[in-house]
Parts: sequence; C-alpha cells; structure tokens
Amino acid sequence: HSPPHTQSTTTTRQKMASSSCTTMSAARTLTPFSRLRARRRSMISSSSVKKATPLRRHGVGGRTTTLVQTRATSTESEVPSTMQTPPTNIDWEALDSQFQDNTVVQIMDKALELFGDGLAIAFSGAEDVALIQYAKLTGRPFRVFSLDTGRLNPETYQLFDNVEKHFDIKIEFTFPDEDAVTKLVNEKGMFSFYEDGHKECCGVRKVQPLRRKLKTLNAWVTGQRKDQSPGTRMAVPAVQVDPVFEGAAGGAGSLVKFNPLTNATSQEVWDFLRVMGTPVNKLHEMGYVSIGCAPCTRPVLPGQQEREGRWWWEDSAMKECGLHSGNLTAEQQAKQDEREATEEDIFDEVTAVDHAAIDALRVEPTHSKTTLAVLYAPWCPFCQAMVAGYEEAAASFAAKGVDVVKFRADGDEKEWSKENLELKSFPTVLLFPEGRGGFVKLGSERRDPDSLNIFVESIVGKL
Repeated sequence: HSPPHTQSTTTTRQKMASSSCTTMSAARTLTPFSRLRARRRSMISSSSVKKATPLRRHGVGGRTTTLVQTRATSTESEVPSTMQTPPTNIDWEALDSQFQDNTVVQIMDKALELFGDGLAIAFSGAEDVALIQYAKLTGRPFRVFSLDTGRLNPETYQLFDNVEKHFDIKIEFTFPDEDAVTKLVNEKGMFSFYEDGHKECCGVRKVQPLRRKLKTLNAWVTGQRKDQSPGTRMAVPAVQVDPVFEGAAGGAGSLVKFNPLTNATSQEVWDFLRVMGTPVNKLHEMGYVSIGCAPCTRPVLPGQQEREGRWWWEDSAMKECGLHSGNLTAEQQAKQDEREATEEDIFDEVTAVDHAAIDALRVEPTHSKTTLAVLYAPWCPFCQAMVAGYEEAAASFAAKGVDVVKFRADGDEKEWSKENLELKSFPTVLLFPEGRGGFVKLGSERRDPDSLNIFVESIVGKL
C-alpha cells in the first residue's frame, strides 16, 4: 500500500511539477542543505572527522542530487570501551520462534535489554523511521545510525534533521571512503550503474561503510519486512545471527540482527506512523515507497511491489541469465556451457513437460484446459528464488482445475524457445488459457503466488 497523501491536490501538483524540471529552485535545494551542513560541521569538528566534500550537483530524472565524496571518520572503527557486554548462550532460533507471538515493541524492548548500547538501529530515511518510534516507546536509551552515501535526495537529508529534533537524538552518520568514491567516479563516471549494474556503486557507497560501522557493534536492527519483495524476503526472521556481517568481536557469529517489523505489513506500519505523528520522508507524498539513493529510486504505481521502484533498469539485464551468448567472452561462454550441462533440477513438485508437449500446447488451436508454464534453467538464481512460490501456486491452481508445468528451456532448447515462446530471460511464465489458442506472457517480474493468481484470473476469469 502506498502511504496516504496528506497534502492538498494543489500543493502536491506544485511539488510534482517542480520535481519534473531539470533544475529545482535554489530555495528548495540549498536552504535545507545549508542548515544540515551547518549541523554536520559542528558534529564533525567535535569528533575529529574529515568534512564531506561536495563534488557537484546533477539533475537525475528531473531531481537534484548532491554527490559527495568523504573519508571514513576516525571514530567509526573504534569500539566504545564502555559498551554493554553481549549476552552468551542464547538460542537465537528459539527466541525467534518466541518473537512470532510478540509485538514489535516487545521485540525491540528485548533487543535493547540484551545488548544496550552495543546495539544500533539502521535508519535509511524511509518508513523504517517506525523503528525509532518503537524504540522510543520502550523507554530505554537507544542508538541510531545512517549511511550517507552522498547521493540521497534532499528530502531524505531533511528527514534526518527532522528526526533528530523530534526524538531529541543524534544520528550517527557513516560515510563512504573518499579514495574509493574518487576512484570509482574518475574511472567509470557518475552513472556507471545504469550500464553495468548497481552492485559496484552500492559496494563502495553502502556495503563497505556499513561493514565498517557494524564492526563497532554487537547487534543491529533493520526495517526488513516479509511483504516488501515476495520471493526474496519471505524468509526474514525476527532475530538471527547475522549470516553476512561481523560484529565488534570479529568472526562468524559475532553480530546479531533484529528485524522487528518482519511480520508487519506496509499498511500496519503506516497506520502506526500516522497515529503517532512520526516525521516521514516527503518523498512518500510523491509516490515513492522504497527510498534509496536519488538516481536509483523512483515512484511506484498503485499495486506495484514497493521495491519495484529500485534499480528498475536491471529488470531485464540482470535476469537474462546468459541468454545472449554473443555478448560473452570465450571464458564466460565456457562457464555458461558448464552450467547448462548440469543434471540437477528444480521445481520438484511441478510436472515437467518435454519439447513435444510444450510445442503441442503452442500450436493447439483451442486449449481444452488452462495451463500455466514456467520456462526455466535450474542453474539460474532467479529461477531458484521462485521455486517455493511457484510450487505453492501449483498446489493452489491444481484445486481450481489449472495445470501447472515446467519446461527446461536452456541448452539445446534455448534458441527454439526464444523463437517460438518469446523467451528473453529466465524465468519466463506463460499462460495457455482454456477456450482459445496461443499463450499470454507474464509481463512483470512479480512471480509470487498472489501475483500469479491475479495474472491467471485476469485472463481466464475468477477461478
């Protein structure tokens, strides 16, 4: 659910119009930043931190973005000597099971009780501001940190300022390494992620600073929810030993991660923010839901999953899984051939069809029964990610008289599938509707059970 629009129609239109121009008014872009920079300078000077240096301003999709290169602070990598000793001998899986019956406040309270000032809340400048509000409700002291990538929207910087004043806290800002940003920008330009993916830029501006910050903590809190991106975030425990990052003690298992909002829906989060009068990002009023860096974030349409507004240009490039072999080097082609030679399979609970069967469906003048088919490659990570959801959908559709099948379309079947089944990327989902010929291709990347049901019923009617 998109957040409610609290502005009048006239005001909203005026803001939308201003955000669609190449350059924004000086009052809107400079004044908030001037105030925020002044506060940052006073904070930085007291901590012996090197000041962030603006590179230049760019209009990105009609919005004004500040590009900043910074050096890591001298205090970020230091572990406070008085930090609360982390607990030991806790069965985190058992605690996670217990948390399934607890409220968000109870989970947050327990996290702060266990780790105290050895825990910090990660705040991105979006609706995860709810975490700060919940922490405030516990009555316990808490810490908040945020990653300033140097490419955030003006509205996000303004929210940081509003949150600090509203809750009477100081956010601990973490910045990218100046040398790493300089090297990336000088070698590849300001917008290389549009051409070769966001991972490199995110690695420099987000992951490395985050890793450095977490090395000073024993636990952290995130705003991840299961409903944010079905198929990739469905397995989000309320608490877990962090499988990726290390904490202050170093080594595997040295950092605990809390996700108190995991079972909450977007609607529930926004209802809470409204009744509590919590400051929120003004971008939400413009249709933005998931908010990150300015060049990589855009509004979403009604009904879209909220994270579809992030890195949208990668929908095709990142999901081709080697279809365009002409773009591969000899070494890459050899690796691709090795992957396609695997005998391992996926979608074990789904009926497999061979070339003859899928071709018969393709040329059948009138289908006697509705069939949903996935064209897949078992080595493709995007196919692997949708296994559980597709198998769940298959069981549901079977009770409604819809056949659900799978067709392995890599290897020798790839070229034929591209020519005859509109295969452009793995996975591809096709619907062969009862009472007509041909097929309809699922046009989006939403392949969770609910989306597949909407897709099928929009073509064949209510089942």
